[in-house]
Amino acid sequence: MAKHLVIVESPAKAKTIGKYLGRTYKVEASMGHVRDLPKSTMGVDLEHDFEPKYLNIRGKGPLIKKLKTAAKSSDDVILATDPDREGEAISWHLMNALELDEKKTSRVVFNEITKDAVKTAIQNPRDIDYNLVDAQQARRVLDRVVGYSISPILWRKVRKGLSAGRVQSVALRMICERENEILNFEPEEYWSLDAALTHKKTRKKFKAKFYGDKKGKIDVKNETQAKEILQAVEHQAFLVDSVKRTPKKRQPAPPFITSSLQQEAARKLGFTPSKTMRIAQQLYEGVELKGEGAVGLITYMRTDSTRVANEAALAAKDYIKATYGDNFLPASPRTYKKGKNAQDAHEAIRPSVVSYTPQQISESLTSDQNKLYKLIWERFIASQMAEAKIETMTVNISAGAYLFRATGSTVLFPGFLTLYEEGKDEEKGKEKEQKLPDMEAGDELAVNKIDPVQHFTQPPARYTEATLVRAMEEQGIGRPSTYAPTVATILARNYVIKEKRSLVPTELGEIVTNLMKEHFTSIVDSGFTADMEQKLDDVEDGRRDWKEIIRDFYGPFEKVIQDADSKIPHVEIKPEETDIPCEKCGRMMVIRDGRYGKFLACPGFPECRNARPIQTEIGVDCPKCGAKLLEKKSRKGVKYYGCEKHPDCDFMSWNLPTNDKCPVCGKMLLQRTMRGRLMKDSFVCIDEECSYNAKKEKKKPTEGNE
Repeated sequence: MAKHLVIVESPAKAKTIGKYLGRTYKVEASMGHVRDLPKSTMGVDLEHDFEPKYLNIRGKGPLIKKLKTAAKSSDDVILATDPDREGEAISWHLMNALELDEKKTSRVVFNEITKDAVKTAIQNPRDIDYNLVDAQQARRVLDRVVGYSISPILWRKVRKGLSAGRVQSVALRMICERENEILNFEPEEYWSLDAALTHKKTRKKFKAKFYGDKKGKIDVKNETQAKEILQAVEHQAFLVDSVKRTPKKRQPAPPFITSSLQQEAARKLGFTPSKTMRIAQQLYEGVELKGEGAVGLITYMRTDSTRVANEAALAAKDYIKATYGDNFLPASPRTYKKGKNAQDAHEAIRPSVVSYTPQQISESLTSDQNKLYKLIWERFIASQMAEAKIETMTVNISAGAYLFRATGSTVLFPGFLTLYEEGKDEEKGKEKEQKLPDMEAGDELAVNKIDPVQHFTQPPARYTEATLVRAMEEQGIGRPSTYAPTVATILARNYVIKEKRSLVPTELGEIVTNLMKEHFTSIVDSGFTADMEQKLDDVEDGRRDWKEIIRDFYGPFEKVIQDADSKIPHVEIKPEETDIPCEKCGRMMVIRDGRYGKFLACPGFPECRNARPIQTEIGVDCPKCGAKLLEKKSRKGVKYYGCEKHPDCDFMSWNLPTNDKCPVCGKMLLQRTMRGRLMKDSFVCIDEECSYNAKKEKKKPTEGNE
């Protein structure tokens, strides 16, 4: 019989930890929280100092009974939930729900689920940290008071099912204000003059951009100015005026924290923050490795610290030395600056065991797990490598009175770039660095062509999920555990929709934000929200009492609620009308918002309940019957293409039909998709027997190709 009962949150974590402990330990999972505030009421006693009223979560009764029985038959209970506020609160709730004896109950935490980490934690138990519990209670109560006070007003005044939140409302405001910036943006014209040149000595070609004259930079603002400069340089000799070579050192990015992991996974893997955190949780809790069983592969994934344990840094050093050589090691071990809002409670996100390379364990992981693990592993190893040494070259080129400028760079020593380079949101569409020929002042250049191109300044880009997380982090809004849920909530509420990867506010989102800005100013104020996060951190550090924070907040907030309820008018959101007749009653269908996005509905509801999905024409005719092909979605939300005559015509394709013809048989070409996303330059013939399908990927043929 087991003497010690260990309780964790998930079965995966239980399985991994159980592998490292002997037969005297029984490891059970609580399946997350076992107690919470009730859903039907606020659950906070406003009359008695904001005392929360916790209830056992519906459906958890049998599990609680099972855990109680296991606890009674054990000598002691070890609470081993996650090492953060939420994990501490789960342990505290378990102690209360299971009626555990404090003298026989202890708390252990581990930043990584490895044999050494688990055994060390078990040997170093502690009591529950009530400062962490109180910080979590303060956040939970604050969010409940805000949500359950404002949401009913929105239900009555706008629409049922709406919600407001202390963090989500600020995030929504940021998206709406960015949209307003874009709408109010006035583009300004400017021109670029790009010269295609050839270095006469080496015969190597390169590009240079118009810079100005010897007095300085000149901005070309219109076509007239561009033509004047072109005429002035048309018959001038292009000569190298000066060459400047500058050695530069480029440092690696620090190992991941929660926000940077979400951003990089979005850039490089196309993962949403929620998906990133879900997969990271799997890697942390343990994955079945062939021949080894369940193994925790990464450290805890909710962190704002770039700190790395000495043992991990040494393991990385040994790997780099053995794989790349001594010259790829930095002169001294790397440390990274702490962020201004960082709590620094946990290490950075890194591989638990450096020797588990992505290549070595790829067969044991799913495709998505492998991608994310590879990203984390490579980022960590690169963060411990030597800097890259780069020489930048700036060449000024005289053309009469004017100057053109060419820039390029050469990697002298790749350092960490051998393994990993951080992505940048701003680099989309940016020209690749060119390698310039070796030039000296006075060298002659041949002009192949000068292209004058008109441009207009662009408005700020819409937020993506990743850039919104970055902005929230920079402004101190939310914490690592709240970024992904916040973004998921505003999408689920239909306050925001995704166009490609951009977040676009809906009319509903704009209406709610405007009401919040007018009547609940402090709730949607980023400075107020960031200040509240700091107060919660103070509770965690034992510097403030959690109920004091709620008292200070609730006094002014109660008055705001009373005023808002009387002042906010009823808002009617009129659905967008279409020219599509309802096939049942003849009324013109309208576009409504639903749980899974927009759909067509009859305005005669409830007399007429006709509704159907919105279908988009793709500009291609059906190869079977000649009718229009439509973009559709399956029940699981996966995009596919079908005929408008369905069910009379049964044509459908997961790949995108095009108007291009197969170069082999002349039938329709399909652009391949992967999980609903188009694959660039990858085409197959509609006829599966056609020889053009011999390879998995085919580039679209250009005219004259066979």
